[in-house]
Amino acid sequence: MRTLSKRSEFLAANRGLRFPMPGFVLLVRPRGDDEDALGIGYTVSKKVGNAVTRNRMKRRFRELARAALPEAGIAGADHVLIGRPGANDMEFAELGEHLDSALKRAAKKLAAKAS
Repeated sequence: MRTLSKRSEFLAANRGLRFPMPGFVLLVRPRGDDEDALGIGYTVSKKVGNAVTRNRMKRRFRELARAALPEAGIAGADHVLIGRPGANDMEFAELGEHLDSALKRAAKKLAAKAS
């Protein structure tokens, strides 16, 4: 898994598929290169809260991605988690279920698009 760090990578992911969930929005975009590595990025705007709140949310997202993406992530695609207000108030297990659901929807949609 590689971490997205450049603005251009986030802008490219924004042109991909969106899967809104209660605590976050998942963006998925196949890179189109031959590399099978998963890309992951996290973004939480100031609308969500102060720095402590935003960093806590990013820590939770990192742990969710570490657990879920190796099994359910889409190889050769970039994934971006965008934090929404209230995600820190949700149970961690509930966020995990939402992420699994979003990844399944993404895989299904990309498979349908490919055929």
